Amino acid sequence: MLSCEDLTTNLQGCVVTEDQALEHVNQTLRLFSEKLSESSRSSVKRCKERCLEEALQLLRRISEDQLGVLEESHILLLVRLLISMQLKMVNISKACRKVDQMLQHLAKVDHQLVFRETHHCLLSIVHNEQVLSFEDLQKACMFLEDSTFGRDIWRESFLVLLNKVSEFFSFALQQDSLRDGPLCYIAVKMCLQVFQLLSSEVAPLVWDGEHGDPTVRKILQALMDIILGQCCNRDTRLLAGTAVAMLINTASERRCGEAAAWSLLQVSHSEPWLLTVGALQVQCCPAGSDGVDRLAVSRGLLTCCRPHILLSSHVDFTEMCLLQKELFPLVYALCEEKLDCHYFAFEALTLWLKRVKECLADIWKMTGARLLPDNSKLQQELIHIIWTNAESPVEGVSDFVRSAFCLLLDLYEMDCQQYGDTKKTLYSTLLQRIIKLPWESKAKYHRLCALLPFLGTDMVLDQYAEIPNHLLKCLSTNHLSPCGSELYKCLIQQQRRELCDGSAKSTPHIELDLANQWARRWRPVLHEALMSHVTLLQNHSSTQLLPFTFQAFPSAVDPLLDSLDPCDPGHLHAWACIVSSYRATTGSSPWALQGSSTFKTLQLALGSAEDKVRLAALNALCCSPKTKDTPTAEEMSIMKIFIPQNLNCESSPFRQHFQAAVKRFLIRIRDGCLAHIKEQKGKKKGEDIHSQGEQDILEQGIEFVDWLGQLPYCYLAPGHSFQRKKTALLLLCAVLETCTDTWSPDKKKGQPPANMGSLIKCARARGRWDFVCRRKQLVLISGLEDSTNEIRELSAELLLRFFPPSLPHDIAAVLHARTKQLLCSPRVHEAQMAAVMMKLLHQKSQHQPEACRLNSEVSGGACMVTLLVKELEEHYLTAKADMMLAAKTKPIHGVLSALQRCLLEAPGSVYDTLDHSLTVEVLLLLENMSLLLLGVLYGDQDACAIEKDAPPSLYEMGNAISSLIAQESGGGQEEGEECVLISEETSLVLTCCWVSLKDIGIFLGSLVAKILTESKPSKCLLTKEDLKRASRVFKNILLQCRHWGAVEGCCAGFTKFCASLLSSSDPELRDIPAHMLKQGLQVVRSPRSTSVTRRAAGLPMLILCVVSAEEAGKSRPLLALSMQTLLETAKCPLPADLDQTLDLPQVCAVHTLQALVRGSALGEAVLQFAPAVVILSLTLLRSPCWAMRNAALQLYSSLCSRMLGQRPSNDEGVSAQHGLSPLTFFFHYPALQPFLLGELRGAARDLQGPQTEAKLHLQPSLFPVLTLLAQLQPGVQDSTKTLSDFLPPLLQLSASPIYSVRVMASKALVAMTPPSEYMNILLRLSAELPQERCCHNRLHGQLLQIRATLERALCPAR
Repeated sequence: MLSCEDLTTNLQGCVVTEDQALEHVNQTLRLFSEKLSESSRSSVKRCKERCLEEALQLLRRISEDQLGVLEESHILLLVRLLISMQLKMVNISKACRKVDQMLQHLAKVDHQLVFRETHHCLLSIVHNEQVLSFEDLQKACMFLEDSTFGRDIWRESFLVLLNKVSEFFSFALQQDSLRDGPLCYIAVKMCLQVFQLLSSEVAPLVWDGEHGDPTVRKILQALMDIILGQCCNRDTRLLAGTAVAMLINTASERRCGEAAAWSLLQVSHSEPWLLTVGALQVQCCPAGSDGVDRLAVSRGLLTCCRPHILLSSHVDFTEMCLLQKELFPLVYALCEEKLDCHYFAFEALTLWLKRVKECLADIWKMTGARLLPDNSKLQQELIHIIWTNAESPVEGVSDFVRSAFCLLLDLYEMDCQQYGDTKKTLYSTLLQRIIKLPWESKAKYHRLCALLPFLGTDMVLDQYAEIPNHLLKCLSTNHLSPCGSELYKCLIQQQRRELCDGSAKSTPHIELDLANQWARRWRPVLHEALMSHVTLLQNHSSTQLLPFTFQAFPSAVDPLLDSLDPCDPGHLHAWACIVSSYRATTGSSPWALQGSSTFKTLQLALGSAEDKVRLAALNALCCSPKTKDTPTAEEMSIMKIFIPQNLNCESSPFRQHFQAAVKRFLIRIRDGCLAHIKEQKGKKKGEDIHSQGEQDILEQGIEFVDWLGQLPYCYLAPGHSFQRKKTALLLLCAVLETCTDTWSPDKKKGQPPANMGSLIKCARARGRWDFVCRRKQLVLISGLEDSTNEIRELSAELLLRFFPPSLPHDIAAVLHARTKQLLCSPRVHEAQMAAVMMKLLHQKSQHQPEACRLNSEVSGGACMVTLLVKELEEHYLTAKADMMLAAKTKPIHGVLSALQRCLLEAPGSVYDTLDHSLTVEVLLLLENMSLLLLGVLYGDQDACAIEKDAPPSLYEMGNAISSLIAQESGGGQEEGEECVLISEETSLVLTCCWVSLKDIGIFLGSLVAKILTESKPSKCLLTKEDLKRASRVFKNILLQCRHWGAVEGCCAGFTKFCASLLSSSDPELRDIPAHMLKQGLQVVRSPRSTSVTRRAAGLPMLILCVVSAEEAGKSRPLLALSMQTLLETAKCPLPADLDQTLDLPQVCAVHTLQALVRGSALGEAVLQFAPAVVILSLTLLRSPCWAMRNAALQLYSSLCSRMLGQRPSNDEGVSAQHGLSPLTFFFHYPALQPFLLGELRGAARDLQGPQTEAKLHLQPSLFPVLTLLAQLQPGVQDSTKTLSDFLPPLLQLSASPIYSVRVMASKALVAMTPPSEYMNILLRLSAELPQERCCHNRLHGQLLQIRATLERALCPAR
């Protein structure tokens, strides 16, 4: 089959019909083919879908009869073009379905033709002697899922498809690289789709006969092997579990499916077992005990199986069903175990509760008893698992726990209603337990939200009177404000439901009564929040509490405004926030709320000296939920005064909010004007009522937009401040985004209305809205030379998005000359100017007429890139010949930045610009330049090519550059001369080297990633050897350069490089990062004869980049290998002849561990190794080597931050504890409890002795342990008494002779003591206070502990 491009060309070149009466069919088909061509060319998913939607609408305009006039060859061409497009977009499901709808429309004319062409395409996939490739499987999945004809054809040929899938599994599961990669995943997906969509065809092969179909048996065997651990990819194993469950779901007889499900649940056995699914039997041999096999099976059964299978009972357990007897213990055990798949385990728990709720009536019939009687084992286990994991550090788990808690309450309510239990004691028990939680606990508020509908607001607020106070404290912190505001929303919504008592209708009088009922309890709370001196509390109350209030009680605005005095600055801000939120939420005009004084108060607020007051007032002026609510003439006149007065604000948040408010104002003008135009078109002749008023509104709106479109250019000239320029550009962007018809493919929302052209035409007819004239274009081009990158970037963005696609020839020529001049500037910001200009020229030249191009021999984009590559080569040759000259006149980094922008930020594909030879030339240049620049820093061009123990020190780099300068200048410094400041020549050479090395790393990584992402099976611009060469460039920079700026920049590119290789389906490419990692770990283990640098220089970053690039869905084998190797290396004993001037492998390993712990890309993946790393770091604090102790302390600090999360803070500067309670902390890290307790007991034991004995026993790990415990969240009840062992040693540490230990011990004691023990601790401490002669340290420590306990007991909300 021809390519999409060839088929489109053929379609556009043929005349469909000569009949003049059907000329519109020709025209429509031409437009149709243009839209298909545009979709094919676009690389943006949203653009493709939009073009296909427009093409579909065009095709539907041609009726079936009109299509019937077309020749068969034309229909055939259309069908082949559409099928070709489907094959090109197999990974975009929505786009494929659009094309399928087009094929269905064509099938109305010739169904057989469409069926035949699709059939031919599908058979070419399966009638092939080779094993299915990744692309074949993608196509097969697409035709099965997104193609109506494809599904029908697979239904006829499914046996052939199953044979090919079976052959694939037999081949792939024998090779590690295939079974762990994307190829195996998509094959499993193929099986799932076949079992789901072709279930009636598959069922006889499974359930009929004595032995079943051998092909399906082989597939089932392969799926079970994957589930049981032959494959390391967790996503593949989970999907395989779903596929097997879907296969069981195909059973036509109830008992057969039920027996297969019970058989599958043998998965928890550690010994080999036999799985029976209908007539199929396969041997199952567990390969490991990571829990993913049990998770995959339980998740699959809960997701797919029909209710009768889940409700089936075993012959030995007739009183309980599969859901209760087998699935719940399995899921409960997975939630309790410390696995790295906790997210999926709690997803399975939520699924279990949903399926129980769905089947609850049948469970009652089966058991004849309540599901959740009070104090039953099932109820207690569910509450336990929900309670202990509500603060889980694993992302997403807390959300599932919240859903599970809501489902549990629903089940209990249904249970009570079914059996007439009116007491419902569980609710009150849970409420008391929730009240006892500390206010800092996020779970407290989520649980209250879930419990509120079952208890009612009065009972909750009466028993928990501290709710308003705690809500204000939550809103004073960023991390608690969402859950606090959610609780407030639930409270007032429930309050309204109770007050309305089910009545649907409401009148203004009733609404006012409801608002007064709300105000009795909540008005003081909102006033306190809005007028607070805490900025966070003000912001969160205005953005969260007020909208919720007006949604539930619209009339609450009156009691809120009644007691405010606008002359008071605090009251003025509250007034503006209330009015703004009221208008934005209800859509009602606020100007009638307080009569004529409202506008006066608004103008007072708009003129306030405080940014927050002006912004709140501006929002009141601009916002409205009705976008067609056209602003009044008075509102527009106020805006014309306000906007120029606020262009010079220094606050960046103010500028962003300013732009957003103005944009909302412009949208109201635009949509209001469009509505007026639409009304005028719909009017009949003679209907001229209000026409003059409507014309005035239209005229005013057009005139305001035109004024605002002109205003920014007055403030973009050189000499104006950055703030004024930035605000002007933001306002100009708002005008162009709102009032032009430019479509932005990167945005889901905010696109111009379909009828925007009518308003633009109306404005142009009045001589307005000339947004893109030459004068304005020149003003923005001048912004490209601004000294700040924000102005440059924003100016370039506006020129590219909204101005004509090509530049006038005279402007392009001058801009190109200026760009060439700036590319050679040694100053980094000037080179960055040139890069932005070159990007603009590159993208505009693609639309330039051929006669106007700077080089008409090559296409615009390729020409610009070729010129840049030649320029880069010239810079390299100059540097090779004379480094000083290059640093001054051809410093490399400017051309690199320009090349990066032209290749990587262009909208098209990189394959349109580069070919293989040019790509290799660029790669070779980058390698040679990196070696040359590293050689300059070494002082020897040959030295950097040899593996050395360490890169040159900063001192050696300085000497190397000084020698180079002396050599180039023909002299040197006189002996004894000292240079305190860096010379200009040294600065030029150093800047040239490190900036160029940084840009090489960023550019190379991004280029390789883009090339591999856009590669096709038949075409890739890089070979395996090319990629190995690129990896050597990264390795050289990271291991041979000391400059942190170069290392950090290179890391960004190296991570992209590794991610693109590890996600490749080619196992040889995936081995390149793994090989580099092993080399890096070997360097860590190797002893050195020199000192590297603090934190081991770029070596930890090399390891971090590789492991960060692993896909999160996999088991991260490279991370596991790295952590194991580093832990083993760090534990190695130190040499007897310790030289502390040299770097030890153990120290380097600890620094590398710290880099992995701090790496944000790894997230929670490192937490599974946290206990081992904590124990290691605390143990190493006893090392005799200072470098080891220093590294261990840094590692411990980083790991604590990772385990506990970021420390919450508020505007008052109060340092609150972290969100994890001691119980939750030790639940997730159980190995740490005995170790930390042992450290405390050891330190306390050292203090035991005669008081007269003056000994100072130092334990290096004591203070870090106390610091960790003190950071845990206090105030959590300990019903299991698991923390009671910590109290005796903490009390004994009050006698420590070290002041800081006594202070931290008092804080740790409060964190580890449950509230029920506060009184006992205080009594014990008071009783132990000495009556006469005493140890002052012990007395001080006891008093500190008494004070800390009292503060917590008396002020729990502090």
